[in-house]
Amino acid sequence: MKRTTRSAPARSRTGDPAAAGFQFTQTQFQSLADLALTHARQLGVADAAVEVSEGSGLSVSVRRGALENVERNRDKSLGVTVYLGQRRGNASTSDFSPEAIRRTVQAAYDIARYTAEDPAAGLPDEIDIANDYPDLELFHPWPITAEQAVELALRCEAAAFAVSPRITNSEGASVSAQQSHFWAEHMRGGERGRQGIFAGGYASSRHSLSVSPIAGKGDGMQRDYWYTSMRNPAELASPEAVGRYAAERALARLKPRKIATTECPVLFEAPLAAGLLGAFVQAVSGGALYRRTTFLPDSLGRQVFAPHIDIDEDPHLIGAKGSAPFDDEGVRTRARPVVGAGCVKGYFLSTYSARKLGLRTTGNAGGSHNLRMKSRLTQPGDDLPAMLRKLGRGLFVTELMGQGVNPVTGDYSRGAAGFWVEDGVIAYPVQEITIAGNLKDMFRGIVAIGADVYNLGAKYVGSVLIDRMTVAGA
Repeated sequence: MKRTTRSAPARSRTGDPAAAGFQFTQTQFQSLADLALTHARQLGVADAAVEVSEGSGLSVSVRRGALENVERNRDKSLGVTVYLGQRRGNASTSDFSPEAIRRTVQAAYDIARYTAEDPAAGLPDEIDIANDYPDLELFHPWPITAEQAVELALRCEAAAFAVSPRITNSEGASVSAQQSHFWAEHMRGGERGRQGIFAGGYASSRHSLSVSPIAGKGDGMQRDYWYTSMRNPAELASPEAVGRYAAERALARLKPRKIATTECPVLFEAPLAAGLLGAFVQAVSGGALYRRTTFLPDSLGRQVFAPHIDIDEDPHLIGAKGSAPFDDEGVRTRARPVVGAGCVKGYFLSTYSARKLGLRTTGNAGGSHNLRMKSRLTQPGDDLPAMLRKLGRGLFVTELMGQGVNPVTGDYSRGAAGFWVEDGVIAYPVQEITIAGNLKDMFRGIVAIGADVYNLGAKYVGSVLIDRMTVAGA
């Protein structure tokens, strides 16, 4: 897709609420946090954490050339966590008045008093705290009006209709511009503001444009969609490019066939392949590991993927959607290998889950950051046509339905639609099928990963070819 060429809007700091469109400055957030921690200390609390945040945005939707919805959102929150020894209490409020903040701290304190002790509870260790952190340029406000957003959505939908008379309907197009900022602070031993105690915050933004056209008529109708999402609005694909591609996807699905039940290779389109990576992240995340609710227990150092597979995490990519200078607990983030030559090199742990496992936090409280899954066999020319040739004869999946993944056993069964491939070329669309396997076998059975890398949130991966799965058809 071609991207827009308009210049990026000026970046503004949270200290300038008028320019950024926020109601509160970072300095005001710090004062609110100080108030909460001061009251906690007056109650006799030694260790506590507070986070103050604010978000705002604009969302519009259109359908068949007419405006459907305009929505503006604005929210704010102050959350406080107090520790009484190894007992933890948490409370939050959207009322920033001094009295409401004091009541919130009191509520967290009262909860902690009656909570059972937990040896893993507590603030992060001082050695893990992000005392200084980089500016990753995550904040690019979009000063777009509702009228301008509607115009972009209408252009996107009109571009889809213009592709072919066979685009007969639409589920609509939408534009969203969102931004937020926060400030978080720790108090340890009744003190704050000293080295080793976390204090920090930043602003971020996320903008998107999407459309869902419908091709055909009656029982033969087929729907598909496409979208673009970026922190910087200047990097969004053009409305016309999004609309055209969404229409082409819908048209390609017309006149689908059913296929007989078989076993064959399956190629996952890049956006869907990110879901396979997500299943791995869930399986080796702290909560699943210490609860033993994962199909990959005790997998550190073990071969889980095919030997040519690597997965790396880099939280510090400038402007990326999965970037973060520190995690939700104020722990520093860092680049690291997660899988090397198919072997698990690292888990995804918060402070709490790490302590439960007798390990050290990996800076993943809140999730993963910019994961890139790749194959040592991938060549620069391994685009989608090349991956179809590697598939040869089998199924190319472009849509998955349902939630048929068992995180405990790894059993995988999803409704699917896509295309049947013969001799490395798409032969015809297929629907009303189910693909099934087990994630342990699927990970080890990855034959190739394409160079057609797609970024879905915090994950980067190309199309993924798995050697064999069960395809249940007619």
